[in-house]
Amino acid sequence: MSEGIKVLSAGPGVTLQDRGRPGWLNAGLSRGGAADPQALSEGAALLGHSDDLPALEMAGMGGAFVAQTDLRLALTGAPMQVTLDGERLAWNASHHWPAGARLSVGGTVSGGYGYLHVGGGFMGHAQLGACSAHLSAGIGRAVQAGDVLAVRRDLGGPVGLALPVDDRFNGGSVRIVESLQTHLFAQNERERFTTTTFRRDTRGNRMGLRLVPPEGGFHIDSGRTILSEVIVPGDIQITGDGTPFVLLCECQTTGGYPRIGTVLPCDLPIVAQAPAGAPLRFRFVELDEATAAERKAASARQTLVKRLRPLIRDPHTIPDLLSYQLISGVTAGDDDTGEKEDKDGTVN
Repeated sequence: MSEGIKVLSAGPGVTLQDRGRPGWLNAGLSRGGAADPQALSEGAALLGHSDDLPALEMAGMGGAFVAQTDLRLALTGAPMQVTLDGERLAWNASHHWPAGARLSVGGTVSGGYGYLHVGGGFMGHAQLGACSAHLSAGIGRAVQAGDVLAVRRDLGGPVGLALPVDDRFNGGSVRIVESLQTHLFAQNERERFTTTTFRRDTRGNRMGLRLVPPEGGFHIDSGRTILSEVIVPGDIQITGDGTPFVLLCECQTTGGYPRIGTVLPCDLPIVAQAPAGAPLRFRFVELDEATAAERKAASARQTLVKRLRPLIRDPHTIPDLLSYQLISGVTAGDDDTGEKEDKDGTVN
């Protein structure tokens, strides 16, 4: 459809992203796609559609947008300050977006990448099998003021739903597996790497981010050089001065720095979403544990809809009350395990 969302303003890192372009490594193109793919699945669960559909990725800050037609929206990923016509909206939730209403998305409260989804998904221009902007490869461009983002036909569904999610927006513990060069690092260097609490540096983007160790850097045994070879998101390269860099979704496809390990894909969003200064620690796991973790994460994504809960709001302050699904939130009132409302309006 031609109608969609008018962009009044946009931060410098607002782009359209889906799950990216697998299968182009031999052509020198990394997969790209959303920096936090988990957020795509969460938005899809809230709106009841496929997680292959594009969403608007907002790095650090969002912008101001006006709906040109009645829409449903969902907000996932790093929590951001957001209002709809001046009324605060709950994050990790779905809402009705009336035509003409202004959605204002400010900076992140924690984490780095927030996501705006619409019912039916955005209608991006597909290139090489995906709609994702891959700026480092010259594919697509950032969203700018004055753009009109077309949306696909929405088959409809409820709004006013919340999705409780685990905190992955303040750093934490990350699982890694050995890489082809792990054995080149002395045992004491590997042990020091896993006992070190790193801080996420201010330098970083969708290609990768720098880790700051509290002490000296890390070096391979005997100072051997490495031939350039294929690298992938999650690889932890150690540069010449011993500094670790974690590669992310838009990383280059070959590199010659030694890799001390590789982050599990299911844990990579913890790294990608870590704000500057956030603590990060790494733990080696065996391949069977890594495989089990990936299967568990995939299963959890497929069952996200089972975690949906109704938002609790004051009916007197809801101008679009009739658009919300209310029946599923009704109880007899005599249950012993009453749900409590958080400050942001979500239910625990």
